[in-house]
Amino acid sequence: MNVMITGASGGLGRALANECGRRGYNLFLTDIDARGLKSIQRGVERQFNVTVTTAACDLTSDESVDELVRSIDSLGIRFDMLLNVAGVDYEGGFLERSGRDIVRIISLNNEATLRITHALLNRRREGLPFYLLFTSSLASMYPMPLKATYAASKRFLLDLAVALREELRDKRVNVLALCPGGLATTREAMRGIAAQGFWGSATTNPLEVVSRKTIDRLEARGGIYIPGALNRVLTFFGKLLPRRWVAAAIYRRWQKAQEHWKPAELSAEKL
Repeated sequence: MNVMITGASGGLGRALANECGRRGYNLFLTDIDARGLKSIQRGVERQFNVTVTTAACDLTSDESVDELVRSIDSLGIRFDMLLNVAGVDYEGGFLERSGRDIVRIISLNNEATLRITHALLNRRREGLPFYLLFTSSLASMYPMPLKATYAASKRFLLDLAVALREELRDKRVNVLALCPGGLATTREAMRGIAAQGFWGSATTNPLEVVSRKTIDRLEARGGIYIPGALNRVLTFFGKLLPRRWVAAAIYRRWQKAQEHWKPAELSAEKL
């Protein structure tokens, strides 16, 4: 099986690469971080004896994506699975971030995902099932003050996944929306989880477990996967309450958390 992973240098991308390698799948990894890609390539090839190809790419750039696609075509690769992992978030309120930051969330989380998904669906292996993952978020389930643009971008991915699952069913395309809570993918993410106290820890799930179950669900039936029993309970009850009440409760929680923690880059911008 040939698998492409975007955002492969990040924590979730790396964990999914290892999980696919463990299953014997060949990998095509892309990320803007060329050095990180080479590090993952060496580790996965050494540990699992699979073929790993890497290509650094800025998915927010039409020119960079066009170059990536030409590279794929020149190699004659056809794919069986696409794991859309690449994404970005910036902590802080809507007016605390620059306009460039706000727009980049949409550019990477949504535009880039659409661009690469359309390209790979037209380069899938003929006559075989194709497996398509969109990495959404638990944040997609609610309106989220202080993370408004990020949550909205993830809601877009969730709705896109549900719609494409029906639209492409007859073409043997399995689609899964992954909606995790906290994931300890970076040092900054871990600081954010810690700042939320009990709820941050309680809604966080191990990367290795999420990766394994994500591939299992994707290959079995697709749909929506929310890791963690508590996260599924919160999602259920969140749907029963008026969205304005949910937004108000989330705002109080995030406002309190961010009083104890502000990313260094956000603080620097305000100096």
